[in-house]
Amino acid sequence: MDAPEPDTPFAAVSAQTSKFTRIYQTYLDKSTPYKAYRWIGTAVLLALFFARILYAQGWYIVCYTLGIYLLNLFLAFLQPKFDPSLTQDESLEDGGEPTLPTKSEEEFRPFIRRLPEFKFWHSATRAITLAFCCSWSEIFNVPVFWPVLVVYFIILFGLTMRRQIQHMIKYRYVPFSIGKTRYNSRAGH
Repeated sequence: MDAPEPDTPFAAVSAQTSKFTRIYQTYLDKSTPYKAYRWIGTAVLLALFFARILYAQGWYIVCYTLGIYLLNLFLAFLQPKFDPSLTQDESLEDGGEPTLPTKSEEEFRPFIRRLPEFKFWHSATRAITLAFCCSWSEIFNVPVFWPVLVVYFIILFGLTMRRQIQHMIKYRYVPFSIGKTRYNSRAGH
C-alpha cells in the first residue's frame, strides 16, 4: 500500500528524511551485538583517514580537531556516570561520611559509564567519517605548522590522562571489566 502524496515540498522532504532515519536506525540496531566488528570497522576507517592525511600532506587541523574530539569521547567513556568526588563532596557538606562502599558487606554498585560503549563507538565513527569527508575539501586545508599541533596534543593527552588515572586511583574504580569476576545469577539460587 503506497502512502498518499505529500501536499508541500517540505512534507515530501520530511517524509524522505524520516524514512532514511528509520533505515539508519534499523542498521544501527542490527549492529549492536557485534562489538568487535564495529570497532574493527572504525579502526579501518581511522586508518584510511590517517593514510589520506599522510598521502595528501595536509588537513592537519582536521586531524588535530578529530584527535581532541576523540580524546573527549574517551574521557567521557572512562568516567563514571555518577562522579564519586561530587557525591563525596555533597555527603561531607551534610556532615556525613564518604558514601563509596569500602567493605565487602556494603552495597554493590556497578560501574556505570557517563558515555556508554555503543554511543562512544557511534560518535567516534561519525566524527571519523566527517573528518574523512572534510579532508577532500580544500576549504578545510588550513596551513599550520603541524609539529606544534602534535606536541600540543601529546602534552594535552598526557596531562588529561594523568588527571583521569589519579581520579580512578583515588576513588578506586576500574572502568574496564577485563579481569573482574562476573556476577553469576545461578550462584545466588
